[in-house]
Amino acid sequence: MRSQLKNALKAMQTSSISSLPILLLLVVLFSCAKEDEGQPTPTPPTATDESTAIAVIESMSAGFNLGNTFENGNNTTTLTSVKPIIDLYHNAGMKHIRIPVTWMDRYTAGDHLADDNGNVNYEHTRFKELVKVIDYAISLDMYVVLNTHHEHWLKDHYDGTEAFDTKFANLWTGIATYFKGYPNKLIFEVLNEPEGKLGEWGSGGWPSPTSGLALAYTRMVNEVGYHAIRETGGGNETRIIMVSTNGQGNEVMIEEVYPSKTSLPGGGNDEFLAIQVHSYNPWAFCGHTGSNSEWPGTGTIEDAIKKVGVHSKFLGVPVNYGEFGVGRQTNTAERNTGLVRGYYRTFATTTLSENMSYSVWDDRGWFGLVTANGSGFVNNIVPTMLAE
Repeated sequence: MRSQLKNALKAMQTSSISSLPILLLLVVLFSCAKEDEGQPTPTPPTATDESTAIAVIESMSAGFNLGNTFENGNNTTTLTSVKPIIDLYHNAGMKHIRIPVTWMDRYTAGDHLADDNGNVNYEHTRFKELVKVIDYAISLDMYVVLNTHHEHWLKDHYDGTEAFDTKFANLWTGIATYFKGYPNKLIFEVLNEPEGKLGEWGSGGWPSPTSGLALAYTRMVNEVGYHAIRETGGGNETRIIMVSTNGQGNEVMIEEVYPSKTSLPGGGNDEFLAIQVHSYNPWAFCGHTGSNSEWPGTGTIEDAIKKVGVHSKFLGVPVNYGEFGVGRQTNTAERNTGLVRGYYRTFATTTLSENMSYSVWDDRGWFGLVTANGSGFVNNIVPTMLAE
């Protein structure tokens, strides 16, 4: 199926305008096909109830993001600096940590964790500190979600060619090979917030997330990373892998990106696959330039999550809400209100009631939930979320 999709994309890129609608249809059809003609259906790995994605996602329960750290260096990237934050969340009852990591972007040239071909530098000081953070969280019996985050070299330029696929596969092969002996407490998330050429809202010249080409590109990139991980063997044969929706991972895109089980990596036969979605909806309320006057009501928040839950059950694939929150760049006092605390509480209780897990966004900035040094929670948001 992947080779058919590649051929369709190649034809699309060289086609005349008049043939574009037909080729777009081919892309969507190929990307959702059940299996390659004449190819045997893959045999899924043997699963125990405790190790399947459904069980693990539910066990992950409540978690948090170590934001503005390993993905951009705005906060110090050492275990010493983040240990108090991990301890604070762990002692409050949170079960997992999501660690956004940028490997080939954001940092200055020569300071990337992987070179231009996607080869990971295991000797990089930041990588060694990352390993320490992962090891520490797992020592606390927490789940750890490790991803590729601000990889705009890929998201802003992807065109379906082998050049990009090879680099991304190399990157994930390097990451997965290093960690293949780790327990299933470590989870891989293929790509944070597919956007740019993979489909983005608003202006900027990017394709709409709902366009056939953007949907096909999103599925392809997720599949490239997925197969690179699985093919390293060891613990990665049954490690939980998360794939994301486009439009910056938006929850509303889950039905478009993955309309059926067969549209998923592994053709819907992988019991160790999960989907991650994000929500800052509506942005007029949740965004850093938002306002409490734009609060849409509790029912709107609940209904959006439950809609995702319906599709999750239809696919038979569990969902992690990998990011959500309310940020304020200027009117910061708005975050210290019952309305905002109620939003976080509603989000937490609704996702858990749908057998999902959630990873609240904390960047120690506009969306901050802890003090800069991890000495305590701010605005009483997290204690309200976790209250029995």
